[in-house]
Amino acid sequence: MALSKVLQTMFDPLRDVVFSIKDRQGRYVLISEACVKRCGLNCKEEAIGKTAFALFPKPMAERYCHQDERLFQTGKPLIDSLDLTVHNDGSTGWCLSTKQPLWDLTGAIVGLTCVSRDLIEPSRARMIDNVFADTIDHIREHFMEKLLVPDLAQRASLSEAQFERRMKRIFQLSAGQYLMKVRIDAATRLLQHSEESISGIAYQVGFFDQSLMSRAFRRVTGMTPGQYRRIFRDFLTLQKI
Repeated sequence: MALSKVLQTMFDPLRDVVFSIKDRQGRYVLISEACVKRCGLNCKEEAIGKTAFALFPKPMAERYCHQDERLFQTGKPLIDSLDLTVHNDGSTGWCLSTKQPLWDLTGAIVGLTCVSRDLIEPSRARMIDNVFADTIDHIREHFMEKLLVPDLAQRASLSEAQFERRMKRIFQLSAGQYLMKVRIDAATRLLQHSEESISGIAYQVGFFDQSLMSRAFRRVTGMTPGQYRRIFRDFLTLQKI
């Protein structure tokens, strides 16, 4: 079965999940049925070859395209981004989006995949607004710096308790756990794709201490950073045989 058919079989039944694939120019190559309904289209073919500017209001399209271009330039995935979206009845809501780069056989990025899940209940409870979403952006962009939960709560114009409740409601993680997840995700990418030393990676992702990162990494993944790197590279070697 062709890959596109497999992906459509997987995602089309999911009404609250929008899936899409874009090429390097940001044009849609494949979309799920939920995307058709979200954008008020008659069929999937109406979106193919078009960019976000043809499907979404300009401010949203600009944000999506900025995310895409940053991914294309850095090769780094976008994980758990809080994005404003428009429902098919014209109302606005929030979704949690993850974008992953797609590479060709030469290692060049040729496109991306995007999976966005509607956050209906937190949106209705007014737990998400632009200030809160900007704070999540700040965490994802500055995770390598020293970030303190009280400062993040203040940035979101919330008390620390309010900020923690929203984080747990939306991400099922405390603010500290979410920050740890972002740092561990970044560490795994560097362990996979760079020759940087483990101590160097610890500094780059905000741990500033190899032993601290190693303990956190083992707690989350069940293995040390060194073991993870060896297992990943052994796996790649087996794939080439």
